[in-house]
Amino acid sequence: MSKNKKTLKDNFLEALESYKKRDFKNAEMICHKILSINPNHFNSNLLLATISAANRDFLKSKNFLNEAIKIEPKNLSAITNLGTVYKELGKTDEAMKFYNKALEIEPNHTNANYNIGVTFLSLGKIIEAKKYLEKTVSIQSNFAMAFHSLAEVHVALKEFRKAVSFFQKAVEINPNLVATHNNLGLLYRDLDDFPNAIKCFEKAISISSKYANSLHNLAEIYREKGEFEKAIKFHKLAIVAEPNNLMNDFFLSDIDKKALTKDLREKVNNILSNKKTSVHNLAYGNYLLAKYERKSNNYEKEFDCLIKGHSNFYIRNKKKFDLNLKYCFEDIHQIIKEGKIEKSINKNKNKNKINPIFIFGVPRSGSTLVERIIVSGKKKIALGEETGIVGRYFLNKVLQRKNLNLGSVADIRIELFNIYKMKGLISENYDLSFTDKSLDNYFYINFLKEIYPNAKFIHCKRDKLSSIVSIFQNNLTALAWCHDLENIFKYFDNYLKIIDDMKKNNPNIIYDLQFEDLIENPEKESKKLMEFCDVPWDKKCLEFYKRKELISKTASNIQIRESIYKHSLEKYAPYKKVLEKYGAKYSWFKL
Repeated sequence: MSKNKKTLKDNFLEALESYKKRDFKNAEMICHKILSINPNHFNSNLLLATISAANRDFLKSKNFLNEAIKIEPKNLSAITNLGTVYKELGKTDEAMKFYNKALEIEPNHTNANYNIGVTFLSLGKIIEAKKYLEKTVSIQSNFAMAFHSLAEVHVALKEFRKAVSFFQKAVEINPNLVATHNNLGLLYRDLDDFPNAIKCFEKAISISSKYANSLHNLAEIYREKGEFEKAIKFHKLAIVAEPNNLMNDFFLSDIDKKALTKDLREKVNNILSNKKTSVHNLAYGNYLLAKYERKSNNYEKEFDCLIKGHSNFYIRNKKKFDLNLKYCFEDIHQIIKEGKIEKSINKNKNKNKINPIFIFGVPRSGSTLVERIIVSGKKKIALGEETGIVGRYFLNKVLQRKNLNLGSVADIRIELFNIYKMKGLISENYDLSFTDKSLDNYFYINFLKEIYPNAKFIHCKRDKLSSIVSIFQNNLTALAWCHDLENIFKYFDNYLKIIDDMKKNNPNIIYDLQFEDLIENPEKESKKLMEFCDVPWDKKCLEFYKRKELISKTASNIQIRESIYKHSLEKYAPYKKVLEKYGAKYSWFKL
């Protein structure tokens, strides 16, 4: 008996060595041989489960882990591994059951706490995730991925400085975490810290030269900076790294029209014809095909491709987009209708002297152009392109208070002051003046005029057909309503009603700037605009495109690198017929 046990032990050590050398086939063969002699050999079941998971055969892994747990019911490795297998199988509830079972046996079990934390994070339960991930790093202070996940929690909470520190802690522990360098770069990019963002993406690429995410992100940063040659270079490198990811080809085609070759079209068609093609590629593949149809003036076919592309893009982001749509079409209307802020004595008079310029409208209505004109004159004005500060602030207020009493004007003013200051928009150097071009700010005008008595409100208008077509032709990734024509028309209808009500209730507070008038008479219209803003006009207002430091994250990034040029409404006329069935019930579209 003693000799036999020793033989099983030696055999298992041999299997383990084969596993370490990634010779899974030999390791499996030895483990099965051991189990034929001793079906209750725990380590063989555990190793077979590990090999099966490595081969992405999670059903087989589950069976081996169940056998292992029968042998050792309180083995924490087997229990937590089974939880992870269930998670991979998409059975989150079962996964959590086994993670919690591990914690019942050992409350300070590192992996169980970590896995519960990242599971909550994936489910969008941020506060719960934070609790378990904080416990994880308190148990094991050198757990790099736990710090990475904790950073993601703080990104979700919009606590960006904390997120930066936790990402930095993760790469301090393990400098080779490519995804962490990449995500830290994305965070710096969101904070408009482009030099550090570039360093992070370059670091990720230095570790893994074909890490496509960072190659793509570098390309996007250089595009935002207007350095298009560099952008094209990194998009092409991303394509080499991931030749079957059509997103890379799509983004390249935005800045390099030569990219739309016959070979690319054949590549797209081949990928789309594969029944196993991902939703991701179905989206970007159809976006690319739409560009080919547009070049050939096949407008109906173009829109057929765009509809397919947007539909798949929505499916890919369904969970997030469903929440965004609910907020956009339900929650926000309740907030602006029933939300209340209380008037109060100013706690800090200096914070009442802020001079914000709020620029709003629908996407693709010339708002980026308007903002660049305003900040390019003699007076220094901080540029706050699409900060999203106001909308996010009021949503968080409602969630925190769990009611629609949003607090006092004075308190709100102080809190927003600190947020804008952290963003670098409030400074004596700019005479406390800044722009905020978050397009949905029109929802909050009733609040903003109370908070900022000196604020200016500029409404950017454009021919409705032109706006709708341009929105649908551009993949505005962050806006859920932009990926469905029915939702686009619904959004426009709501927007027009809100603006009309605002003007009736607040005459003369909103300045309408018609895009077509601006491009027809740039000097005349820009002078009127600057007069409304109480800002001096000079010729530099119309020479914004000459500014080397100009950065833009919007879909208008390329256009603002050039002087104002005229757009023909005839360009969009053929789409009127394509969109008739969507706009038939809206009187404003028939006009």
